[in-house]
Parts: sequence; C-alpha cells; structure tokens
Amino acid sequence: MKKTAVILSNTGTPDDTSVPAVRRYLKEFLGDGRVITMPTLLRKLLVNGIIVPFRSPKSAKLYEKVWTTEGSPLLVYSEKLKDKLQAKLGDEYEVILGMRYGNPSLKSALQKVRENNYENVILVPLFPQYASSTTGTISELVHKEMGSWNNIPALKTIDQFYNEPKFIESFAENIGEKNPQEYDHIIFSYHGLPLRHVNATHQGKECSHFNCTTELNEHNKFCYQATCYATTRLLAEKLNLGADGYSVCFQSRFSQSWLSPFADEVIKEKAKQGVKKMLVVSPSFVTDCLETIVEIGIEYKDLFLENGGEKFDWVPSLNDNDNWIEFIAKLVVKE
Repeated sequence: MKKTAVILSNTGTPDDTSVPAVRRYLKEFLGDGRVITMPTLLRKLLVNGIIVPFRSPKSAKLYEKVWTTEGSPLLVYSEKLKDKLQAKLGDEYEVILGMRYGNPSLKSALQKVRENNYENVILVPLFPQYASSTTGTISELVHKEMGSWNNIPALKTIDQFYNEPKFIESFAENIGEKNPQEYDHIIFSYHGLPLRHVNATHQGKECSHFNCTTELNEHNKFCYQATCYATTRLLAEKLNLGADGYSVCFQSRFSQSWLSPFADEVIKEKAKQGVKKMLVVSPSFVTDCLETIVEIGIEYKDLFLENGGEKFDWVPSLNDNDNWIEFIAKLVVKE
C-alpha cells in the first residue's frame, strides 16, 4: 500500500461557464476570510449581496473565452500535472488533486487521505510566492480538517519556491522559447494583492520600510511584493536582461489600494513611449488560467496595440512542462 499522499492544490475553477456555476465558485472564493479580510457578517453581506450577484454574469462571459472542449484550462493542466507527477514518483506515493475552491475540492482530497489511512501527507500549494490568500488559506483548511480526525498523519507543507534554481530554470526556459531578445520590453506581471494583505506580513508597516522592491531580509521573507521582485531579479539574471529592458507590475486589481504599479497602466504607458514589441511573463502563475489567457493574452494585447504597439506576446505558464514536474518530484522526495 502507498504510504505517502501528495496533495497538489491550486485556487480552483468553476465547474462550467454557466452563471449559477460561476456564482457558486465566487461565493466560496470571496467568502474566504483570508481573501476578503473583514468581519464575517460584513463580508457575507458584501459578497452575497453585492459582489457575487453583479460580478457572476460578467465573469461567466470571461470564462467562456478561456474554456476549451476539455474544460477549464486550469483544471485540465492540473490533471495532466497530477498524472505525470504520479508516473514520476511511482507506487510509493499517491498524488491527489484538491482545489481550494470548486472541484475536485481540497476537502475531498483530504477525505481520500483519511479513508486510506495514510501515514504521511505532503501538501504542495502551487504558488511560488507565499500569500495568506493562497498558500495561507490552503494550509489553514488542511490543519482545520485534520484537527478533527482521530488518526492524524504526519504533515509536511512545501514552502514558497520562487527562489529554487530549478523553478527559475524552468520558467526561464519557457521565456527563452519566445526569444526575449527580439522584444523592446519585457513585463513581469504578478497577480495583485490588497496593500493591507502585504503590509500585514511585516507588522503592518509599508514595504518601503523594509526595501521590499530591492532586497530580501528577515523582515520581508514572507512579503509577497518582496518575493515577486526577487523572482524577477533571478529570472532577469538567468536571461541576462538589462535593468532597462524589463518592468515589474501587478495585475487583476480591484481598487487603487492594491499593489502597484498596475500592469494595464504600465503596458499602456510603454506603448505611448514608443515600445513596439512587448513580451509579458507571469511568474506567479504555474498554470494557465483566466488571468493569463484572457487578461494578459487578450485584454492587455488589445490595450498595447490600441496605444501604438505593434507586436505583443505572452509566455505560457509551466502547466505540465516536464522540467516543472521533475522539480516538484524532487521537492516531494526531499521531504
């Protein structure tokens, strides 16, 4: 019998592109106290009474653009990742997919672990940079669920891996396939976060207090902004990029009180400044999804071309790339 369960976990996806399915997904996602950090009652009123009813129809139309004949790209690639990782690890491990929101759910993955009475569990949150609303909420749910069990297996969680050489190498290879030297400018775009989430990682003080855009230190090692900039520095070094040849920015913002500079504004400004050929990389995503395929691949492309740009391309995520799978396998075996 396999002794170790490996749980791969990502944010998740709606079951389909219908408004009811998207509504269910958004209600679960935005109802998480680590995603929207406010008192429970106020959060429920905001999410269920305002955000979900108004946002669901718009989001459903966006998901229609990303959906394939196989289904949601995020789920399709995740399933392929699971199968390839299982083949790589062999019979001593059982690889299970569990999304934090939607299906297959993280709770169902944990139920499988419980039913099979595994002795060891390795949790792999698929986020290179730590954030309370991603890795944090996954870890919290796993500990909460296991806390009610009679037999609790040994649990190890894979830490943020943005600075692991094999991760950098895998993403650099993806970028290299696009011949980055042929572009005037490269944008490193990371998913945005509210500033209050980021500041909470260093005692509520602002990132400028800890030089988060220029260095890593004991105070900011869990700061999302600091690790995003560190990821960029490592990739730029690997690719021999000059400091003037790239920018760091953040996408998918909900308000002005999110991490900046904002990707859409940077792309628009670069086009107006005369940049004709632009390449966008999104190293906070290891699996292509709505944010990479639609937001970057369609919306940002249109924005760039409308403002004078001539050539726009984006680098696919790691998805089920063999080097990426080899990297995860080594992390798991090391544990």
